[in-house]
Amino acid sequence: MSDAVIAVALVWVAASGPAVVLTRDPLHQAFVAGFFGLALAFLYLSMQAGDVALSQIVVGAIAVPLIVLLSLAKVRKGRE
Repeated sequence: MSDAVIAVALVWVAASGPAVVLTRDPLHQAFVAGFFGLALAFLYLSMQAGDVALSQIVVGAIAVPLIVLLSLAKVRKGRE
């Protein structure tokens, strides 16, 4: 792909990575981490690594945020 698409993907990753770290609320952090996973998948796709991008979508954008959300729900349910 063109260098402009790769540059946009790198900026997206560079902006969303620190956003995950700076987000304090674990619930919001799970969503921001999913967004970061999508950013990485877009970066991999722009570098023509489609198989890695698909794996990143499944793991980084779906599985990890889902596990975090389920863990938060269980912890919050235990506190009640």
